[in-house]
Amino acid sequence: MSENIVGETQLRFMKRQKGQISLKNRAFRIAGYAFRIFFLLLLISCSSKEVKPVSPESKLAQEAFQVAEKLKEAYISKDKAALEENSTVDGYQALIKGIRYFDKAEITFTPTWVEINDLTVSLTVSWKGTWTIGERMLEERGLAIFILEGQPLKLARVQRESPFSQPE
Repeated sequence: MSENIVGETQLRFMKRQKGQISLKNRAFRIAGYAFRIFFLLLLISCSSKEVKPVSPESKLAQEAFQVAEKLKEAYISKDKAALEENSTVDGYQALIKGIRYFDKAEITFTPTWVEINDLTVSLTVSWKGTWTIGERMLEERGLAIFILEGQPLKLARVQRESPFSQPE
């Protein structure tokens, strides 16, 4: 008789274990389905092809960056025609007066601030450059504000430390 009681207890215990395992499996299945549904909704919401339009101020800022890069490349390659093309008449005259002789130059611009007032854009750039004159190599760094005017934007003047009047 004692064997019969032990056998019944073991049978009940095994049934409980099977039921618990079944509940755990069901919970994992439900969690798996919930995760799949969440992931599917996430994919659907992120796959929108709607693109926000670029604001006019953003376009002006991008154009200002491009003009600054064109001026830098023209200065490095000593291309006076490109400098004149990307500058106003007064801006070109001031730029040419400030240019010093160099054999080779490398300059990097890091834009730090753009301020837009009507059709005038003030582009503040942090710059770092190295100039080679004969055997001598000079390093300089500074902060310049390019005042760009007109449509398309052209350099009107450079305030603070001009990278184009280096090396000093």
